Amino acid sequence: MNRTAACALASLAALFLGRPAGADDLPRYHQPSESFETKVVECDVLVYGGTPAGVTSAIQAARLGKKVILLSFNQHVGGMTSGGLTASDLGTENSIGGMALEFYSRLGKNVNFSPSSAESLFREMLDEAGVEVLLGRCLQSVKMDGVRLTSIHLGTGETVQAKVFMDTTYEGDLMAAAGVSYHVGREPVGTYGESLAGQWQQVSWKGVYQFCGLPLSPFKEPGNPGSGLLPGIAVGKGNAGDGDHKLQAFNFRMYLSNRDDKVPFPKPPGYDPNRYALLARFLHADPGLTWTLNYTVKPMTDGPVQMRNGDSNNAGSFSSDYVGGNYTWADGTYEDVTFSELPAPRRGLPVSFSDLYKTRERIFQDHVGYQLGLMYFLANDPQVPDALKQRVHRFGLDPEEFNETGFWPHQLYVREGRRMHSSYVMTQANCESRTVAEDSIGLASYAMDSHFCQRVVVEEAGVTTVRNEGGFGHPCPKPYPISYRSIVPKKAECTNLLVPVCLSSSHVAFGSIRMEPVFMILGQSAGVAASMAIDEAIPVQAVVYGKLRKSLLDLQQSL
Repeated sequence: MNRTAACALASLAALFLGRPAGADDLPRYHQPSESFETKVVECDVLVYGGTPAGVTSAIQAARLGKKVILLSFNQHVGGMTSGGLTASDLGTENSIGGMALEFYSRLGKNVNFSPSSAESLFREMLDEAGVEVLLGRCLQSVKMDGVRLTSIHLGTGETVQAKVFMDTTYEGDLMAAAGVSYHVGREPVGTYGESLAGQWQQVSWKGVYQFCGLPLSPFKEPGNPGSGLLPGIAVGKGNAGDGDHKLQAFNFRMYLSNRDDKVPFPKPPGYDPNRYALLARFLHADPGLTWTLNYTVKPMTDGPVQMRNGDSNNAGSFSSDYVGGNYTWADGTYEDVTFSELPAPRRGLPVSFSDLYKTRERIFQDHVGYQLGLMYFLANDPQVPDALKQRVHRFGLDPEEFNETGFWPHQLYVREGRRMHSSYVMTQANCESRTVAEDSIGLASYAMDSHFCQRVVVEEAGVTTVRNEGGFGHPCPKPYPISYRSIVPKKAECTNLLVPVCLSSSHVAFGSIRMEPVFMILGQSAGVAASMAIDEAIPVQAVVYGKLRKSLLDLQQSL
């Protein structure tokens, strides 16, 4: 190990093994707010959420002459695009226009760029537009005048008043605080007539990342139910097609390197190799298994993780996705039920923001421990075959990225949170172009994609084994329009809020829409709509689509 790698490892070890909770370089979800002088700030457009949609919506509104403030929950802007997801999920490239295309053109590439270069460009574009960016701002409460948002109060003591607000968080926190309807989890198959909906759908991903079809016992003592289940495995509930409140799995998009100065995967505090007992069993289940350390769909092959220079994703039956570890992330609650009819939408906050942030911090750190522990396990545990350990050892964390958080990504990949329920719901029919939204504000084209939602005990050919459930990856035949109505709440709920990330969509359709380039597209279009609503002093629901369409086309948005 050279001196650079040794210093980097020492820094990472200090990070995970004893730095105080408030250390600046500790990877955290929620950093408690510093004390600021209580004050009221006014602007035209308030954007809450530093995701790519937040960046593009803020820039666009500012370019149209509005005073814009962008609030980011953490110390960064760019969400997953600056948080490790740089193998961009583009779908059909010619469906990307407007500011998203501008961003990738200025970056010089649309895939495999560095997270730090993406964040630097986002900051440059925000500065050019004159957007005021405030970091480490956490929502505490909102003030409403009837169905109109008037201000939000932050943990810093600041109050921000605006004419139009944008919720560009991955979770939909502002819209929930404003009393906008939303759902969490999966709709039953009958809600929108979606073949991919609900549990145990059979259209896509059947047999993919299912432990190569091998009969792995789910019990601590193989074949002995009395010994209890291995960690991470549950007893399934409900019938095929039933809905539930489960979320598809989250992970961190690690940024890896095989250079000499790489940072070896450290042993995290509280490391417990038993968390990976199912993987250990899988690694020795059959001598014919081939480990690719990458995506694969070939029989008798598996990841178990993706290891490559740069953005490294989940890739296997038991991988960096922490299946079942995130159910309370969206709004702080979870009820373990299944249903054949979709319950009424939720409204409001079931827990306080203070409690919600504590819950998410616990989940965030649990994901750090799980995934870093997984990498340490693969690189060091005697249960891992030597040849595989040697291959894993070739990689480590990139010492040139995420320096402020110990080379570990600062953003957890929240693939899905709340989803607004508005007057227009995007569904599988939209993705398959069987239903076409006539008020397009941009195109999506990536496959309908859900990661696993649960890992459960099943019976196959009379044998009790374990399988993953909830994954699908079903292509869209062509780019399809996203409705303007899907990013605005019902008029009876809030008239000056736009929601371009947690938009009104089924779980199935959101699996296609939830891509970072699409969020950039929807953010820019929302910025135009917000400016129009301000200029004409009208609710966002009353924006005339013909005028909006013309403005978007003038900005080279693909509709």
